[in-house]
Amino acid sequence: MSAVSDQLVTFAILVYLVAMISHAVEYALGNVRAVSARVAPARELVGAGVGGGGVDKVDAATTPPTSAPPSARPSRSAGRARLAGRIAAGLTVLAAALHLGALVTRGIAADRMPWGNMYEFVLTVTWIGTAAWLVVLWKRPALRQLGLFLTLVMVLLLAFAELKLYVPVVPLMPALQSYWFIIHVSTIVFSSGIFLLGVVPAVSFLLRNGYEQGRRSFPYTLARRLPGAADLERLTFALHAFAFPIFTFAVIAGAIWAEAAWGRAWGWDPKETWAFISWVVYAGYLHARATPSVRRNVATWIAVLGFLTVLMNLFGVNFFFTGLHSYAGVE
Repeated sequence: MSAVSDQLVTFAILVYLVAMISHAVEYALGNVRAVSARVAPARELVGAGVGGGGVDKVDAATTPPTSAPPSARPSRSAGRARLAGRIAAGLTVLAAALHLGALVTRGIAADRMPWGNMYEFVLTVTWIGTAAWLVVLWKRPALRQLGLFLTLVMVLLLAFAELKLYVPVVPLMPALQSYWFIIHVSTIVFSSGIFLLGVVPAVSFLLRNGYEQGRRSFPYTLARRLPGAADLERLTFALHAFAFPIFTFAVIAGAIWAEAAWGRAWGWDPKETWAFISWVVYAGYLHARATPSVRRNVATWIAVLGFLTVLMNLFGVNFFFTGLHSYAGVE
């Protein structure tokens, strides 16, 4: 079952990659359509003048068009863009199914929940992010263009996990053999997966907002085909407002577990410290978002900073620090 899990992860990465390419095709064809509609050739029809040897402009409305109107020309590109987007969404569903199969077979092989090391943690967090994205896509199909960036994140994180974090299946460490393992880690995994999804519309909003304000330099032009800035900002807030209470419970559950396991609820271990930093930053984002005097882009930058602290807690602490939470399973 462990070998099956490894193969499913590889297949999932490949399908995410093809889905990303399909989203890129939709994005590119959509840009072609937008440019074609925006740059319409101006026609000036002239006819022989009546007397005086002059020429009079002929009203185009009275002259039958010699070619299709500009709005009809990009219809083929628009249809292909929609088809590419639907293929991308279907491939994302397939990749999520393969991804879930990898988690299930990994758990069966280990005879436990597949959250015992950093490799398994990343697999689970990324699947939660994908599953949450599919729910958002089902509810809001107009946000499909975000799939390009979501699948890019999935490919990068899963490839990194497969190449740098992979460890064979091993039994759960004695320190983790507790019912609190399921309570604490499951809530951390779930909230981290939602935060992972939340950073995608957050960064997209910053790009789109800059584009709508007239910034046409790279990378703001990448946001030309993204949904409106207001929609992206609302989605960012909704995801973070949903994940933050779960993350808060996870931190509290971790403190209760630490009290039962080590005789103290808080010891400023590197993991605990960075979890607290993440909690403070995300609380700061929600507070800034609820404050009318704070601009939306400033609040969104705080949300992006919050996700950077999550990455630091996941990767940086495990690689560069040692402590009671050193369960990464990698050297």
